[in-house]
Amino acid sequence: MTGAPETSPGELRLRRKPPAEVEAARMDAVRRYNILDTPPDGAFDRVAAMAARLFDVPVASVTIVDADRIWFKAVHGLEGVAQIGRDPGLCGSAILRDDALVIPDTLTDPTARTNPLVTGPLGVRFYAAAPIITADGHRLGTVNILDTEPRLITEADTETLADLAAVVLDAMELRLSGLRLLREEQQRRKAEEAARARAEQDTEAITAFATTLQRTLLPPALPPVPGLELACHYQTDSPRDVGGDFYDVFSLGGQRWAFFLGDVCGKGAEAAAVTSLTRYTLRAAAQHHDDPTEVLNALNSALLLDPSMGSRYCTCVFGTLRPAPSGGFTVTVAMGGHPPAFHIQHGDDGAMVVAGVRPTGGMLVGALENARFASRTFHLAPGHSLLLYTDGLTEARLPDGTMLGEEGVAAFLTTRTASDAGRLIEDTIALVAGLPTGPGDDLALLALSVPLAPATEQTAALSTARTLAPPIAGTVSADQEH
Repeated sequence: MTGAPETSPGELRLRRKPPAEVEAARMDAVRRYNILDTPPDGAFDRVAAMAARLFDVPVASVTIVDADRIWFKAVHGLEGVAQIGRDPGLCGSAILRDDALVIPDTLTDPTARTNPLVTGPLGVRFYAAAPIITADGHRLGTVNILDTEPRLITEADTETLADLAAVVLDAMELRLSGLRLLREEQQRRKAEEAARARAEQDTEAITAFATTLQRTLLPPALPPVPGLELACHYQTDSPRDVGGDFYDVFSLGGQRWAFFLGDVCGKGAEAAAVTSLTRYTLRAAAQHHDDPTEVLNALNSALLLDPSMGSRYCTCVFGTLRPAPSGGFTVTVAMGGHPPAFHIQHGDDGAMVVAGVRPTGGMLVGALENARFASRTFHLAPGHSLLLYTDGLTEARLPDGTMLGEEGVAAFLTTRTASDAGRLIEDTIALVAGLPTGPGDDLALLALSVPLAPATEQTAALSTARTLAPPIAGTVSADQEH
């Protein structure tokens, strides 16, 4: 046997503790490596096989010493043995030493000669073991070599056996590092899953909030206007954002009606505040001003006077309706920086004729104190339709990447055959849905049409469409409600 190896600081600290505390700390270390009762491992099997080959012995093993047993992590030449009792034990004695334990003849050793491996069928006569010692001095187990004949080994042999024990410790450290990384990865994934779940919940909450807020900014339903069909559609660019598009239709009394559609600059809470102010200002001003341009002037002043609105502005088309003696409606439309409405009718040859309604000179609303607005009056006769829209329609991208534009919308409308409001909205939605990227922004559509057939008692008060919140609003024509 060799002399005692150099003692580490960790071992010195352990020596100063009572035996019971040392054993308790050793068992904590064993549990830390989480190796007891684990399946066979090639790294440890190779150490046992290498020990048997290097020392030319029939049996070699790698053991971990538990509180009351010796557990075999790897065995070479000894089949069917998974564990043995710790006392009296060869390995149990080996872990109490600082150096290798070598018993040349087990029958002459007081402890070894009563061991089951010595007295049993195997008849072990030679035993040597090197303790597996951690960096902080804990002895986890041993690397053992056994022979059925007494023998001697050299100092170099015991050093080799100690090196094999160090290889086992390295393998255990690698395994522990792998387990630690695995746990960290599992914890990371669990944290990511939890964060993803929280993000999904937050997204759902934001979407629900935006949906609820959006519904407060849009009319729950369009009113029934005798002799007129109405249909509408609303779609936000993102379900998590509150859009700035708006529309409404309401009574002015005395068979007069008003309608408007527009787009507030920006999105989110600030845009929602402007949208709310805009809707209520237009409704209130329309009760006091017969001229639609005066209604836009009132909105312009309201936006500029309210400091909470900041630099927000909007585009808007505001119009009034009154029954015409010849049938249909007389429509007066004022524009404030908004794309043209489209007046659609059948031409003499039966083809659709589409005319843009854009009074000259209409400026943005809420941008300048002295903004000027222009209006235009025309006849919406039986068989005619009027389409109002926001820039989500004209900014939609064609397959070649160019915008649909006002010309593209007008060209599309000329290809239609039906003139009722419901079909007009449905066809326009289908146009946008068929484009590669959908609408280019939030999209609001409002269509008004005068039926060709005279109104009957059943159709005199045509119903309206309920507009749904984002992401996609429902489209229901008047005759679909009843």
